[in-house]
Amino acid sequence: MNGLSTVLIVVGLFLVGGIISFAKQQMPRSLIVLLSISAGLCLVAGVLRLEVWN
Repeated sequence: MNGLSTVLIVVGLFLVGGIISFAKQQMPRSLIVLLSISAGLCLVAGVLRLEVWN
């Protein structure tokens, strides 16, 4: 497991926690959508950078 892929996956999971927290606080829907997109991109980038795919 590469260092950068680990960082991307951890950041993605951190953003998923932010999505859950912001949804409970009734934050604006656009902010939750923006966090969802960024969390998804971080998780996908982290998974694709894993050494398994080579």
